[in-house]
Amino acid sequence: MKTDAQIQTDVQNQLKWEPQLNAAEIGVAVKNGIVTLAGIVDTYPKKLAAEKVTKSVIGVKAVALDLQVGISPVNRKSDTEIAEACVNALRWDSSVPDDKIKIKVENATVTMEGTVEWGYQRLAAKNAVIGLNGVKGVNNMIVVKQKPSSVDIKQRIRESFISTAGHEADNIRIETLGDKVVLRGNVKSHYEREEAENTAWATPGVNEVENRIEVAYEEFFESA
Repeated sequence: MKTDAQIQTDVQNQLKWEPQLNAAEIGVAVKNGIVTLAGIVDTYPKKLAAEKVTKSVIGVKAVALDLQVGISPVNRKSDTEIAEACVNALRWDSSVPDDKIKIKVENATVTMEGTVEWGYQRLAAKNAVIGLNGVKGVNNMIVVKQKPSSVDIKQRIRESFISTAGHEADNIRIETLGDKVVLRGNVKSHYEREEAENTAWATPGVNEVENRIEVAYEEFFESA
C-alpha cells in the first residue's frame, strides 16, 4: 500500500509530465489516499486534465478539486458571447443533434439540457464546448433516451471491455436492468473506473449507468 507521501510524489510527477499543465500552478495535498488539488489554471480543460491525471495514479481513492479557473483578460467573454459560441460549436459538430439541446450560461458556467438518442452524442456535446474561450465549467444535463435494442447490451459492453482493458475486464461485473447498467468490481485507478463507465454509456440501448466499481490497491490484483 502506498503512503500519502508516495501518492503525493506520484501525482506531482504525473502533473509535470502532462504537456498542457504547469505543475508549479497546482498544489497537491494527500490525506488517507484522498488528493486535494489547489491553485489557479487559466482554462477549464486544464482543470479537467489535472483531475484526469490525478485519478490515473494508483493508490488515489478520491480527488477533491479546489482548482479555480482564472480566465485571462484576453480570453474573458460575456455570458452572451459564450452562449453564442456554444450554439455555433454544437451546430458545427456533425455528431451532435444541436436542435435537441438547450444552452444556458451563467457566470461563465455552461449548462446543457435536452434529449439525445445515443450516449456518444451526450459526450460529444460536452466535448464541443469545454474548450471554448471563457468557459469556466460545464454542467451536462443532457438525457439519453433510446429504447433498448434487441442486441444483448451486457454482451456488447463485455466485448468492449475486453478489447480496451484486456484481462482487467475480468474484474468488472455487469448487471443490466432494462436500459440501466450497474457496474461492480475492482480496478487499479479512477481512470479505469471512468473508462468502464464511458464504455457503458457508449453502448446502444443504455439510458442510465450506475457505477459501483471500487478502486483497489495493487494487493488486490496481486492476490487475485
